[in-house]
Amino acid sequence: MNVETRAGVTRQIAEFVTRTGFDDLPAEAVEAARRCILDGIAVMIAGSDEPCARIAREYVASVDGRGVATTLGAGSLSAPVHLAALANGIAGHALDYDDTALSLEKDRSVLIHPTMPPLCAALAIGQDRRVSGKDFLAAFVLGFEVEVKIAEAIHPDHFAGGRGFHSSGTIGVFGSVVAACKLMQLTHEQTRNALAIAATMSAGLGVNHGTMSKPLNMGRSSETGVTAAQLASLGFDGPVNALEGGRGFFEAFGGGFVADRIQGRLGAPFAILEPGTSVKPYPSGVVGHPGMDAMGKLVSDHDLSPDDVAQVRVRTGPNVIHPGPLRIAHATTALEGKFCVPFQMAAMILRRKAGLSEFSDEFVASAPCQDMQKRVDAMIDPEIAALGKDKIVFDIDVETRDGRRFTQRSAEHYRGGPLNPLSWHELCGKFRDCADAVLSAAKQDRIIALADGLEDLADLSELIAAAKP
Repeated sequence: MNVETRAGVTRQIAEFVTRTGFDDLPAEAVEAARRCILDGIAVMIAGSDEPCARIAREYVASVDGRGVATTLGAGSLSAPVHLAALANGIAGHALDYDDTALSLEKDRSVLIHPTMPPLCAALAIGQDRRVSGKDFLAAFVLGFEVEVKIAEAIHPDHFAGGRGFHSSGTIGVFGSVVAACKLMQLTHEQTRNALAIAATMSAGLGVNHGTMSKPLNMGRSSETGVTAAQLASLGFDGPVNALEGGRGFFEAFGGGFVADRIQGRLGAPFAILEPGTSVKPYPSGVVGHPGMDAMGKLVSDHDLSPDDVAQVRVRTGPNVIHPGPLRIAHATTALEGKFCVPFQMAAMILRRKAGLSEFSDEFVASAPCQDMQKRVDAMIDPEIAALGKDKIVFDIDVETRDGRRFTQRSAEHYRGGPLNPLSWHELCGKFRDCADAVLSAAKQDRIIALADGLEDLADLSELIAAAKP
């Protein structure tokens, strides 16, 4: 079917966003949103002291403007709403510790990092307008919904192995613009125009992985959505078929789309429930997490020391290593380590964990880590590849110096994923680990309590205040 005959997607999204409110959300979606928001604030605070986040705040501080929104975490400052969204988005993705939505379809794998764009937009606009917790939750869930549905619908050439876009940049704009439109109470026509403006401002390249420009993609998607909503509120317009039209978003960025993955599916079910999202136990690309869990189990079960390990062979699929996101063969920096299977295996062998202290320049560049990476070979297994892009599988084979051999396959349902989620206690533990260097224990307690009862919050500014040192 010709793309131009698939009319109405842009209009349908605008109608869905303008007519859906908090009372229309399932209780399970609200609960999932509270978890995502707490996790998003956690990684935003942790990332706020990263070099890219500091540079972003330095840039924001150099730009004149009315400071009505706040950057969270270290070096907190007031800024215009779009620039606060930019800085918070960069900080939130600086450590690659934010959640990931993965497809349930065999033709694609990672869809998007779904929380940060709508969260950053909703925090900025919500603080400026002093919105309630219910309105904040509704805007977040709707932004999450639209961006994930668009990522599910666009032709998979949009992702790795095709055009090579970074969907959290290119598609994240729709999460942020929807959240902004909802909190600004834009009309159907204004919302449709905002979607069109966001579509033409969309950007983000996959080649940025392992550099500061990857979190920049997230910051720009957060900023762009806010800017698009602001322009639309002032009367700026765009095409009525910006997504589905010829030379529109789907055609230009993907070469087409699967109409029935978005038409008639908005809120049925909500994407925050299906496919859901993976809250990361490790600060790195989610497709590597099953492998780290598997290696951790192997070295623990057999009590292997680093000196025991002679050779490691990792077999996985093309949705993990090149052309997938973990395409760096040997890491020398923490940013590279987030996309490097040999480093991730080395961390689990050397320390039996891979947290913030392992994903550091100091540890990655250390002699033991550099040496251990050289003992790890990662390769694509045709049988694993044949399972489909939606299946993340690792087969790990470890040979010891004394000739023993141990194997381990990754678990079917990886830790932190929708079918094996972190408990609330584990999520709060991650929050505290992220916030310890920036916030007092009392402020941490306050944020956790506010997130747990977010729908009862009268003014979002209370949550913002708690997230500042």
